[in-house]
Amino acid sequence: MSRKFKVMLSAMTLTTTLVVAGCGGGTKDNGSSAATPAPSAAPTAAAANTGDTGGLKLPLVDQPTTLTWMLVSDNPDLPNSMVVKEIEKRTGIKLDIQAYSSQTYKDKLKVVVASGKLPDIFHGLSVAEVNKMGAQGALTPINPYLNSLPNFKKLYVDDANNNWVMKSWSDDKNNLYTWPIYGLNRDVNHGFLYRKDIFDKAGIKEWTNTDEFYEALKKLKAAYPQSYPYASKTKENIFRDWAYGWGVGGADFPAVYDEKAKTWKLAYTAPEYKNQLDFMKKLYDEGLMDPEFITDTDASWTAKMTTNNKSFVTFDWIGRLDSFANQVKAQIPDYNLRYANPVGPTGNIRTLPKISNFGTVVSNGKNKEVALKLLDYLTSPAGSQLVSLGIEGQTFKFENNKPVYAELKDVPLVDIKVLETKYGMWLEGMYFRPDKRSVYFNFTEKEQEAQDKINKAKKYEPADPVLKFTDDETKTIADLRASLDKAANEFSTKYVMKKEMGEAQWTEWLQQVDKLGAKKMIDAFNAAQKRYDETK
Repeated sequence: MSRKFKVMLSAMTLTTTLVVAGCGGGTKDNGSSAATPAPSAAPTAAAANTGDTGGLKLPLVDQPTTLTWMLVSDNPDLPNSMVVKEIEKRTGIKLDIQAYSSQTYKDKLKVVVASGKLPDIFHGLSVAEVNKMGAQGALTPINPYLNSLPNFKKLYVDDANNNWVMKSWSDDKNNLYTWPIYGLNRDVNHGFLYRKDIFDKAGIKEWTNTDEFYEALKKLKAAYPQSYPYASKTKENIFRDWAYGWGVGGADFPAVYDEKAKTWKLAYTAPEYKNQLDFMKKLYDEGLMDPEFITDTDASWTAKMTTNNKSFVTFDWIGRLDSFANQVKAQIPDYNLRYANPVGPTGNIRTLPKISNFGTVVSNGKNKEVALKLLDYLTSPAGSQLVSLGIEGQTFKFENNKPVYAELKDVPLVDIKVLETKYGMWLEGMYFRPDKRSVYFNFTEKEQEAQDKINKAKKYEPADPVLKFTDDETKTIADLRASLDKAANEFSTKYVMKKEMGEAQWTEWLQQVDKLGAKKMIDAFNAAQKRYDETK
């Protein structure tokens, strides 16, 4: 590898991937490899009953093959884990796992990429970083091998709902290097939560629109004068989280796509965003919103939401519905936190993407075709079940359509972290099509209520297009977004909290945003959108 390529990679800003909600890593650094693998034996015939491979023939190799795979895990014994052993049994491929904790992975990846000595498979780069490396010849493009990757082809080429991946994540030569993840997100993962026990006690019905939300907070304030009914811990993110209810939310916030006008606009200057701020200001002025909403800590917010006289409504992850109740069940046995209807004129929440990007790539080495085939196998129904469910009849069995793990019968809560530790399942960087029967999708009664409430009414904001930007556009957006976000967060906070802020200040803000280059950033989105539309 040339010195020029090494220097370019060393200067990159690597992107850390997001761990699945509720799946935090530990703090132990497992080193550059979990253990030294034994020499590969000649591949044997794969087990006869390994499920639906999507058309792949097992084993995947006809001679001993070892692949190196860098990923996130705190499991120190991955070479002896069920998943790693079963992959070798089925595919003939031995894995040399190079595992690092979530706390150290990003830094380790920087070192590995800068060295030029890349593992066969790794993840953690942004699309722009991946495409730069691909253009330099360090990574293997997927598209030349589509005919030998039936599961990828079926999901991302033949399916008209998903084939945007091929144009939005590819480079300027239409080479795609990033292997996507299909179906990772739940339908509903965040939203407004409310203390139903307190509402019932005060005779207040759950709101169904924004006016009713306001009236409910007023009634709570009257019943508990020392309270601030709405509390928040997300700091400036509250403006982004609420924006979906006003029709100006999006994955690329503050750039949002206007479905009617078919163009992109800046949320921070939209009339809908001003309406959102005006509503928040009214709540703040009337003592209905916690005055610490922009600075509150997790611990302080938790204390407010787990007492009977501080705060009763918030915005958070659905896992909180049960965790808070369990936390205070001795002190408040009737504690009942529930998922609420959305707030805002649209009555909608965010549409979570069906396809995620963790930046999983295959390096351009001698085993590149084998590595791609392995990723394709793990994308098949059989591979998906192995890494996210296990082996039916061996590690688990279904009871009432839910997986039950006999070896984990004494574990109070079998979650994906437990499965990672016990079986090497759900390794960050190794799941590409999670099985919907997995424990990750086994909702509690309260979590299922949240899914049903939004799905039955179809209360989702449309998902924005995923665009492919040129290098210049990427730089423009990166250069301008940070300053726009900083200025907008400062203005929004002042607008909500200071009584003197109003129409005159909003007009001044619109002028300030222009000087910060807002139009230039949105022009980059609209230029990319034009190219996107032309390829339909």
